[in-house]
Amino acid sequence: MLIQILSAAAVIGVISVIIGVVLGVMSEKFKVEADPREHQVRELLAGSNCGGCGYAGCDAYAHAVVFEGADPGLCAPSNNKSKIGKVMGLDLEDGPKLVAFVKCSGNCHNTNDNYIYSDGRDCRIAYLAPGHGAKKCVYGCCGLGTCAQNCPYDAIRIVDGLAKIDRTKCHACGMCVSVCPNHLIELIPESADYIVACSSRSKGKDVKAACSAGCIGCGLCARTCENGAITVENNLAKIDQSKCIGCGKCAEKCPCKVITVGHKA
Repeated sequence: MLIQILSAAAVIGVISVIIGVVLGVMSEKFKVEADPREHQVRELLAGSNCGGCGYAGCDAYAHAVVFEGADPGLCAPSNNKSKIGKVMGLDLEDGPKLVAFVKCSGNCHNTNDNYIYSDGRDCRIAYLAPGHGAKKCVYGCCGLGTCAQNCPYDAIRIVDGLAKIDRTKCHACGMCVSVCPNHLIELIPESADYIVACSSRSKGKDVKAACSAGCIGCGLCARTCENGAITVENNLAKIDQSKCIGCGKCAEKCPCKVITVGHKA
């Protein structure tokens, strides 16, 4: 009996060795050579796996850059476009550092409500309700914090029913931009001097009825700007940051004070 057991063990041992040798040979024969650029690109990314680039994580994005020709400048938190481009043999320049900005001033003190909305769990659910939520302004911030819940850097707080960005924590990953149902959040240059903190496209009278801090589309800012940096489209003022010199005349003329200083946004 003992001999049979030892014989069986010996056979199993021999088979295991043979299988090991075969697997070793096969793995060496069919191995896929790793591209060192993939690791180099990965090291230049932020490492937060935030998904702001549109890929599943930093590893997936690095692979896409090297093997799929993905845009090397999609990782806003790292802002290493030029360095990644160098790894890929491309001559690229870094863009301006970006931060998220909420294009709304409609907090609880400035806005009027149409009704009481009790399901305060998700802005995307509120957006499906009549008027896109309780606030009379259909373009404004729902204030339920979906952006804050999805921010991987804890850079957003809801203050008086309005989303506020902490610039010192924001890495411009774009997650808040993607989840806001009213498309109120955009990435702007951190150096932007003046910004329009409103998204309403309603006419002036309707804006004032809904929110005391909304843009009424009067055009005073555009007529005041000497550099042609401001236009009014669909009853809403817009600032072209490439033309703005930061003189502040638009903010002084704005009757609703909806043009805010960039670093105070």
